Amino acid sequence: MTEQISNIIQIIFADIILSGDNALIIGMAASGLPPDLRKKAIFLGMALAAFFRIFFAAIASFLLNIPGILFFGGLLLFIVCWRFYRELKANQGQENDPLAAKKTYKGPPKKQMFNALVTITIADVSMSIDNVVAVAAIAREDTTLLIFGLVLAIMFMAFFATIIMKILAKYIWLSWLGLVFLLYLSTKMVLDGFPEFFMLVV
Repeated sequence: MTEQISNIIQIIFADIILSGDNALIIGMAASGLPPDLRKKAIFLGMALAAFFRIFFAAIASFLLNIPGILFFGGLLLFIVCWRFYRELKANQGQENDPLAAKKTYKGPPKKQMFNALVTITIADVSMSIDNVVAVAAIAREDTTLLIFGLVLAIMFMAFFATIIMKILAKYIWLSWLGLVFLLYLSTKMVLDGFPEFFMLVV
């Protein structure tokens, strides 16, 4: 009983941290869209995150046996960082150009939404792997705990993503801090997974 309570507490903390990361990505992607598309992007981002978490949870035991899984997840997150960097640079260029600044948003809304969803999808795959691997390692074959962690992660994401999106839409410079944090997270995942990946290729 004591061990189960301890596992539940560990899962809650893991979900708060890892779901916060995923929510940051969804919020950053949504904040760069026109206001009328932001809620839709968050909803679709949440749906994708839920799908990938359920899928990876279903094959959690298989994931845990893949050498260097975190290494590959970190590489995917680096791709997300690159996409965000390009977007932030483009937005900064608009702010510095008086003519572009009047337009506020570049490109047709459908293309903007598509680009945001591509970024969110890549991030969701990476963060879902990280989240499910962490929760599965704590749950240790306990399906109830695994489902509990999954549902909790989705709830946390829904709460955090909306708040983050509103803050980043108002204070755009904070997106750069978010990018730095994502770079740190990507690097950590790559370094954590590298020993297993190295053993695989050597």
